[in-house]
Amino acid sequence: MSARAQASSPKPESPVQSGPVVLRRALLIRRFEELLLELFAQGKLNGTVHTCLGQEWSGVAVAQAAQPGDTVFSNHRGHGHYLAFHENAEDLLAEIMGKSTGLCGGFGGSQHLCDRGFYSNGILGGMSPSAVGSAWAHRLKTDKNISIVFHGDGAFGEGIIYESMNIAVCWNLPVLWVIERNGYAQSTDCRQTIAGSIEARAMAFGLRYFRGDTWHHRDLIEKAAEAMGYVRAAGAPAVLEIETYRLAAHSKGDDNRDPREIESFRKKDPLNLLLEQGDASLIRLDSEIKQELAKALLRCEAALPCEFRPKPNDAGARSIVWTIIRQEATTKGEERYSALIYREFVALFSRYQDLVMIGEDIEGHYGGAFKVSRDLSQRYPGRVRNTPISEAAIVGVGTGLALGGQRPIVEIMFGDFLSLAFDQLLQHACKFETMYGGKVSVPLIVRTPMGGRRGYGPTHSQCIESHFLGIPGLTVLALNVRVDPARIYRDLVEKIRHPALVIENKILYTRPLRTKPPQGYNVFLSGEEFPCVRVSPESIAPQITVVCYGGMVEIVEDCLLKAFEEMELLCELICPTQLAPLNLAPIAESVRRTGKVLIVEEGKTFAAFGGEVLAQLIETNIVFKARRLGYDHYIPASFVLENQLLPNEQSILKTLRELLHE
Repeated sequence: MSARAQASSPKPESPVQSGPVVLRRALLIRRFEELLLELFAQGKLNGTVHTCLGQEWSGVAVAQAAQPGDTVFSNHRGHGHYLAFHENAEDLLAEIMGKSTGLCGGFGGSQHLCDRGFYSNGILGGMSPSAVGSAWAHRLKTDKNISIVFHGDGAFGEGIIYESMNIAVCWNLPVLWVIERNGYAQSTDCRQTIAGSIEARAMAFGLRYFRGDTWHHRDLIEKAAEAMGYVRAAGAPAVLEIETYRLAAHSKGDDNRDPREIESFRKKDPLNLLLEQGDASLIRLDSEIKQELAKALLRCEAALPCEFRPKPNDAGARSIVWTIIRQEATTKGEERYSALIYREFVALFSRYQDLVMIGEDIEGHYGGAFKVSRDLSQRYPGRVRNTPISEAAIVGVGTGLALGGQRPIVEIMFGDFLSLAFDQLLQHACKFETMYGGKVSVPLIVRTPMGGRRGYGPTHSQCIESHFLGIPGLTVLALNVRVDPARIYRDLVEKIRHPALVIENKILYTRPLRTKPPQGYNVFLSGEEFPCVRVSPESIAPQITVVCYGGMVEIVEDCLLKAFEEMELLCELICPTQLAPLNLAPIAESVRRTGKVLIVEEGKTFAAFGGEVLAQLIETNIVFKARRLGYDHYIPASFVLENQLLPNEQSILKTLRELLHE
């Protein structure tokens, strides 16, 4: 039997001592969770559900000390937290039943709830950085509110919690971690999974630490008020550890704990002890709650099921209006590309007081690894901040800032490091709007340099954007030498509602914006928000369509002239700025004319951008011949070898020659 079962049993408090409001909330949570288990047994619920039977007082205690405007981030076991804060049992039940009247229209279900500053997600530990970002948003708005994030002790195997705590302490942000220590990570005793103690972890970060338990709930309510009062008054982070016990299985019926241990805690459960007293007022309250839930269930059963209408991806159906670009149309042909980005950031930071930027080494005179942020931190104090080296937490903090009403720009120093932040994009930022039934928007901009040709080696030279192209809800843009970056960032900051990933090629930083058309060619921009570039022969129909993006544009464009000189071959270059969602129309329009297409990308070709383009072209029933160029391996540190292996003038011309004669 677990040592936890040996704890002394508390003396039951009377219903009057417990307080009518908090007692109602606790009892509502208990009866609601029991109802869910009954519905599962009857086959009326599907999937899974994680109840908090026995842990009700933790959410109730924290909610009792909360103030309007505080933000709450919960987890997979969040029904009790939600009911403690909002008591909206009917809409919660409808959500779990997959009904259109649910909190999120039935889309989020049991683990993914959103309502009036309450957010939950089923990814263990993953909401910590969002809570930190939300806390900074509160600080920036000076509204005296705080962020609260609930975790179980099992979540302390996840590194994102430690990254988040570190940032919260370094920035002294008002966020409270509420740790419900029920002793189990799903079905495994936490003594097998967690070394040391939660208190020691809090102390290691310099976090103020508070402790309570659910068997002495009046003391817990006081302790929660003390912890939240500290966070609010000091504007500093803290940890409230709550010892508790889960009386039901991890989810539904998958429980392999010792039945004797469970029974021992059932006998000393505070709500069970109060109900055993037989107090008339408590019995009446219990009956009222059961009746309320029964009526709510009837209404939920009669409600229409969830109806999901995804936004149509009509990119390929849009007609294209092309505008010819002449040299005299711009005066930006002399500045380096990085300077153009910086100059636009200065303008945007001056215009939008809610614009913030975070990243590694972006403050001061260093100004980022490629000097894009330069002196922004001096110009706009407190809005451009260095972060620890914590890519996952950086993106998560950006997500929390976006939820808190800010316009965050997150810089990832090298695109290779985006793999560390993949979860925060895929499972959090990009899902929230849809998962929460359209209740929120996440205007998050993540910008990062990609690409090789600088001799940085296998972990600092990759083009890994293909791993992100398939994330629903993520706009992926690749800047190029023909499109003014000021236009891109202006549109993003002013209009963005969904997460966007902006790829900035490293070589591109050093180049000026190309404003002069190649000899014998015209340059066009499509009339889209994020325009596609078309470079076409002036008077003769092209023979081959070449598709590329980002840093390849300059190289491929130079190859157009070489191809004509060496082979009298005329090509049309199509370069999309927006890679995902992809508007196929400009590419399809060109391939219909030429019947041949070469796709050139610096990264891998398998399961990549080019493969998707070809698949979509096939679906349009265009008859064509195709080739792809890329590099399906890791980048060598040898600068000479790197330039030989990546697509280059020689390999592009060779492939064009082969395609021409097919």
